[in-house]
Amino acid sequence: MMIQRPDQRVAIFIDTQNMYHSAKNVFNSKVSFSALVESVAGSRMISRAIAYVAKSKGGDESAFFEALLASGIELKIKDVQEFASGAKKADWDVGMAVDAISISSKVDVIILATGDGDFVPLVEYLKAHGVICEIAAFAESTNARLREVADAFLDLSAEPERYLIGYRTRQKPEKEDNKKTTREKSSTRRGTPPETGHSPRIRITH
Repeated sequence: MMIQRPDQRVAIFIDTQNMYHSAKNVFNSKVSFSALVESVAGSRMISRAIAYVAKSKGGDESAFFEALLASGIELKIKDVQEFASGAKKADWDVGMAVDAISISSKVDVIILATGDGDFVPLVEYLKAHGVICEIAAFAESTNARLREVADAFLDLSAEPERYLIGYRTRQKPEKEDNKKTTREKSSTRRGTPPETGHSPRIRITH
């Protein structure tokens, strides 16, 4: 595990589309980017925190953009490209990599919030030039090689209640609850104490 020092300067680069789709596919939820930035930085100084986002023609993302800005996160905005086939694209990979390399000489640590394997060469380049490079993403949707080359990996899936907005643990099916109640009644009738072991509840934070 990497040792974090308060005097380290960190720059955080957020692949917003990757984070959004990963959270949706894995947990059917949305990322709390403010919690993400606060957690990955820890006690270290944040020099820059930049989210790379895409803007559609309708501009429906305005409230989301305002929330990011209110959290102290800078925005790099690109218009979504729409093709005749109906396909849409807003690829920030190159722009994000160029910014990370440009800023790397001014910080001690680069943190990439992404699980995209296309960033493996960037991580290798940064490390070769003496910059600590950390990855924060959901393990289920993170490229294995990206995890391997990073100096540290923060698995957001380990604490979904911390990094996802309004996350709740899944409730057990009603039939299971009924079965347990029946077992408890049966045990009590036989003179043995009912089962009391319960999984700890996750404390919800916002």
